Amino acid sequence: MRLTRLYTPQPLASGATVTLDPRAAGHCARVLRMRAGDAIVLFNGEGGEYQARLETVNRREVRAEVGRFDAVSRESSLRVTLYQALARGERMDYALQKAVELGVAAVVPVLTRRCVVQLDAQKRERRMAHWAGVVTSACEQSGRTRLPALHPPMTLAQVLETGGGNDTQLRLVLDPEAQEGLSQLANNSDEVDLLIGPEGGLDTAEIAACRAAGFTPLRFGPRVLRTETAGAAVIAALQSRWGDLDH
Repeated sequence: MRLTRLYTPQPLASGATVTLDPRAAGHCARVLRMRAGDAIVLFNGEGGEYQARLETVNRREVRAEVGRFDAVSRESSLRVTLYQALARGERMDYALQKAVELGVAAVVPVLTRRCVVQLDAQKRERRMAHWAGVVTSACEQSGRTRLPALHPPMTLAQVLETGGGNDTQLRLVLDPEAQEGLSQLANNSDEVDLLIGPEGGLDTAEIAACRAAGFTPLRFGPRVLRTETAGAAVIAALQSRWGDLDH
């Protein structure tokens, strides 16, 4: 039976007893209805994970005794940064969740001309907190021991101004009108930037701006994918070709 994995943002050490943070504690006590003595796995995002056993489970607190450390790593050698155009509600959640499950290294929400979602400062703060929860839950479920970086939303112009990390880095923008498919691309870098447009797609001027900034337009098959599907599909293909899905 697969043990419940929980992320807790605090130092962990074998032999210590820790009080779980409210999110992890609530998941244990209210959602899973776990009891004292149940075995779990804890990780804090610094790499590796700990076997643990619940010591106290009640409404006030959940405490766990930390056991053996396992120096496992489930991070891909291919560092994919997903630049995901903002989508509505569950569509954005799905895009982030599946990208994390597939091993993405970082996620940047992007505001483009056709985005139907607009964020003021208050909404941005709430959405960032919500997305962080989605990322954390996906790490718990998928076995990852490090949390991918979740960056604050950027405009497309800001993304294009940042440039790639190095001269050989592959930068891709999904475009159903592009001439090149994934099999036609060469890659000499362990870093890939992937830009996915909004529900209405990137317009012609935005695609041209992406190309001028060093992004290669990519055609991904004969069908047009939804924004929440596109990132996961392309990341899976990238990981299969240059990452760790064939391991």
